[in-house]
Amino acid sequence: MRKSQENEAADPGRRDMLRTAGAVMAAAGTALAAPASAQAVSGQGVNGMSPAARNAGPLGARLQGVQHFGLTVQNMERAYEFYTEVLGGTEVFRHGDFQGDIVHNTLLADQDIRANELGVNPRTIGVPDLRDGAQRLDVRFIQFDNVVIELLQYRDADQPMGGPRAFAEPVQHMSPAFPRMMHICFHIRDDVDFNKFITDLEAESARRGMMQVRANRIIRVNTEAERRAAPQSANTNKVTVAPSDGWELIYCKGPEGEQLEFVKAIGPVKQRFANTLAARQRATR
Repeated sequence: MRKSQENEAADPGRRDMLRTAGAVMAAAGTALAAPASAQAVSGQGVNGMSPAARNAGPLGARLQGVQHFGLTVQNMERAYEFYTEVLGGTEVFRHGDFQGDIVHNTLLADQDIRANELGVNPRTIGVPDLRDGAQRLDVRFIQFDNVVIELLQYRDADQPMGGPRAFAEPVQHMSPAFPRMMHICFHIRDDVDFNKFITDLEAESARRGMMQVRANRIIRVNTEAERRAAPQSANTNKVTVAPSDGWELIYCKGPEGEQLEFVKAIGPVKQRFANTLAARQRATR
């Protein structure tokens, strides 16, 4: 529960956490930073570029890439089980009970402004009250080979961490055609049988009661029964038209209703990505 001002004064660690909690959203990025010895030699920064030159350069030259994708969930334990036990991610750390003015302003100021413009209570448009602690935020970071997924849950203060009840109701219409919709794409290894992967993913998820984990088929189906009855060969869309030739993909919903994609990138399309990455790395050096 929220500490009183007296307790916060006696607990400077807690006080500092509340004042700087916005930084937690990028905390996992510290693992990606280059060693200090490689960053500063005779005033030079990474790849021989001085900090002054980098800070005056293009925005893209100041990035290290994508550090994580965030997913706000309804049921934290269910989502955590899927991304760690089903898909095999590894927890980096978890942190939670975030509240306070700085946290609220960092994450939700634009939504407060929008509520004021509409003349409505922020709760009616799904804005929690982290400022006064009526709601709290918990996060868990899950590491995969080349990217991190952050699970976030906004909950009422009287609900336990990791519980099944989020502060706001989940969005019901999850079509990927809606503007602002995003998806998480997982890269399947080249030697994996993609059709079997999808079959096994659905079966393992169903065994755990995650009935929303359902992959689309490449043939037309009109009912859930028809989708389930489709042959395994209908799982994977194999693209043969340039410049996407070599893509194999499927769209799939996750346990929270989130949009997922699973892909293989082989042959020509794999080489196009490799060539572009190599050219980018040469340019940034």
